[in-house]
Amino acid sequence: MEELGLTPTDLAPLRVGIVGTGFIGGVHARAARLAGARIAGVAGSTPERAALTSAARFADRVYHSPEELIDSGDLDVLHVCTPNHLHAPITLKALEAGLHVICEKPLATDSGTAALMAARAQQSARTATVPFVYRFHPMAREARHRLATGEIGRVSLIQGSYLQDWLLSPDDDDWRVDPGLGGPSRTFADIGSHWCDLAEFVTGDRISAVSAQTSVAVPARAGRADVRTEDMAIVQFRTVGGALGTMAASQVSPGRKNRLFLEISGSRASVAFDQEQPETLWLGRRQGSELLTRDPQTLSNPARRYSPLPAGHAQGYHDCFDAFVADSYAAVRGERPDGLPTFDDGLRAARICDAVLTSARTGAWVEVESS
Repeated sequence: MEELGLTPTDLAPLRVGIVGTGFIGGVHARAARLAGARIAGVAGSTPERAALTSAARFADRVYHSPEELIDSGDLDVLHVCTPNHLHAPITLKALEAGLHVICEKPLATDSGTAALMAARAQQSARTATVPFVYRFHPMAREARHRLATGEIGRVSLIQGSYLQDWLLSPDDDDWRVDPGLGGPSRTFADIGSHWCDLAEFVTGDRISAVSAQTSVAVPARAGRADVRTEDMAIVQFRTVGGALGTMAASQVSPGRKNRLFLEISGSRASVAFDQEQPETLWLGRRQGSELLTRDPQTLSNPARRYSPLPAGHAQGYHDCFDAFVADSYAAVRGERPDGLPTFDDGLRAARICDAVLTSARTGAWVEVESS
């Protein structure tokens, strides 16, 4: 665990603040504490809501507003865990105050605002990261290593999906359904962005153009008579390196709870990762296939770093998030962890999302704006 920076006993604890009263704020708080940080304060839409969060149980103080928390002078890092429309104003104020920032994805509800946030982060010389945490599965790192070393060969096809069912019923509702809170894209911005980030991270290639379709499967839900954000998206794409790809994202696929599946076919072999079965990695060759098991004794060095538990002791989402936060804090202290997702990666996801929405609206292929 010390290898991940989870017990920095020789350093003064970072002072962190958390803005947001939902589930994900609690996940951030847990990871912060495991990384040795002190939760100096929390804030929400109201002090009463903030006081009820799991983060507040471990915080020094509950603040009346995000602004009061940022201006307190008692923070090194701010975690922004609010609805999407608040990411930009809170993050920009935090950067202006000289704070390091961990902001939930999507970084912003449009690529122009995301570009502003990334530029401000660069100008401030602060650490600014986005929790694309599936990068931190050891077997995803193993897949990346095998592609980087040439074992898979020249990539020709990238395909997969990210499927959930938590918004299947007309009775299901969430603030993300409202474009005023979540932005113009829901399913693709929320989970399709994760898939695209992981695909680009593992392959080292970039999506260059997309052809997309989106659909609203539940047009009215929980009192909303006109649902406008998509329940599902299908995206065909090509990459800078010449590969072709397809992906599906859905929040209305019965029985699929959180299945991010990525398969990459190359000239020598194929490799596949399933986030719901994260202890294994499928490796396919024409002569036969094998299922690799997460085992620190046999993994590559890049994957072994994120595999602190012995084989047979399952790791999962919390472990990924803990590693992401620990690496973010390591960057705050001046280190340069490999593969840390920054605001530039958040901007990248926003540009892909913009291209997907434009393609779905126009029916045309759309180039993804490059950095």
